[in-house]
Amino acid sequence: MNGKSDLQKYMTNGVESIVKGALRATLSDPKESAFMIRYAAASKKASKIRAEYEKKGEHIPPFLIASITSLCNLHCAGCYARANHACHDEAASGQMTDEEWLRVFAEAKELGIGFILLAGGEPLIRRDIIEAAGRIPEILFPVFTNGTLIDDQYMQLFEKSRNVIPVFSIEGSEVVTDLRRGEGIYQKLIASMNRMQENGLIFGASITVTTQNLQDIVQHTFLDELKNRGCKVVFFVEFVPVTEESEELAPQDAERAFLREKLARLREEYPEMVLVSFPGDEKSSGGCLAAGRGFFHINAYGGAEPCPFSPYSDSSVREQSLLEAMHSRLFTALRSGEILMEDHAGGCVLFERREQVEQILTQQP
Repeated sequence: MNGKSDLQKYMTNGVESIVKGALRATLSDPKESAFMIRYAAASKKASKIRAEYEKKGEHIPPFLIASITSLCNLHCAGCYARANHACHDEAASGQMTDEEWLRVFAEAKELGIGFILLAGGEPLIRRDIIEAAGRIPEILFPVFTNGTLIDDQYMQLFEKSRNVIPVFSIEGSEVVTDLRRGEGIYQKLIASMNRMQENGLIFGASITVTTQNLQDIVQHTFLDELKNRGCKVVFFVEFVPVTEESEELAPQDAERAFLREKLARLREEYPEMVLVSFPGDEKSSGGCLAAGRGFFHINAYGGAEPCPFSPYSDSSVREQSLLEAMHSRLFTALRSGEILMEDHAGGCVLFERREQVEQILTQQP
C-alpha cells in the first residue's frame, strides 16, 4: 500500500465489511435488523466525512478504543492492563466523567468515527458511561466485558440502546476459560449469553488467541456453541506477552497464517456470524494501525495513547480535541517513523519496541 489514501480505503472497506456482515447476521431479528439498517446508513455517512477530511490532508481513523475505568472485579492471568498498571482493584480518583466521555463520543461522531470499543478494567462497572454511549446511536459501541455484571438494568439498557453491544471475553472451553479468568467464570458467561439470547439481543465474543488455544478456538464444536447461543460477532485478539515468561504464548507468523487461512474458510461456513481478527494481517495494511493510523486509545484519565498495549501519552482529550490529540508529538513521530512498520514477534510492535517509544517521549521538542 502506498500513501494515506490507500490506508483510508483499506480501513473504510474493513469497516463496511463488518457492517455488512453484521447486517446479514441480524436479518432474522426484525429489531436488530432495523437498527443495523439505520447504522449502515450512519456508517456510510461517517465514511464520507472521513474521506472529506482525507482530501484536506487530515487522516481520521475509523475507530477508537476507550478504557473507561481502571477498576476490575477479576484477576485474569497474563492481563496486560494489570501488568502496565492501568487496572486496579479500587477505583482511582480523577478519572473521566460520563459528561466528559459523552463530549468525546459526540466529537468522534462529527469526525466520522463509527466504532468505539469500550474496555477497562471492567467497563460495565461504569454504568453512567455505558448509558452515555447509548445516546450516540450513530456510533457502534462494542463493550468488551467479562460478563459477570449483567443485571436487569443492563438488559433494559441493551434493549433500548442497540448500538451498545456486549462482547464477552472467553478463552475457549470451560477448563481453559476458568484457568485464566477464575473458577466459575465460564458458567457465568454462558448464563449471560443465554440471557441475551432469551431477550433477543445481539452480543459478541472476544477470544485471546495464544499458541495454546489456537487449535481449539477454530473448531466447529466451539464456534457452533457460540452460534447456537446467539453470538453474532467473534473477535480473535492476538495475545500480547507482558512478561518474558509468557512470550511463548504469542502467535508467530506460522500461527497467524494458520488463523488467517482458517478464518477465510470459517467466514464462508458461518455467514450468520462476523469473524474479526485483530490486529490480523498488519502487512496488508502497511504496518501497525496504532497511533491514529487506524485507531488510537484513550485511557480512563483522558490520556491519548497509541494503543492499549503501549500506555504512553503526551496529550489529553480533557484538555485538547480529538484532532489535536492525533497531532501530538508522540503520535506524529510514530506515524512518520519506522517503528509501526517493523516486524515483531507478538501481537503489538509498540509493546516490543517500548524503549524506543519511551525515547520519543523523553526527547526535547
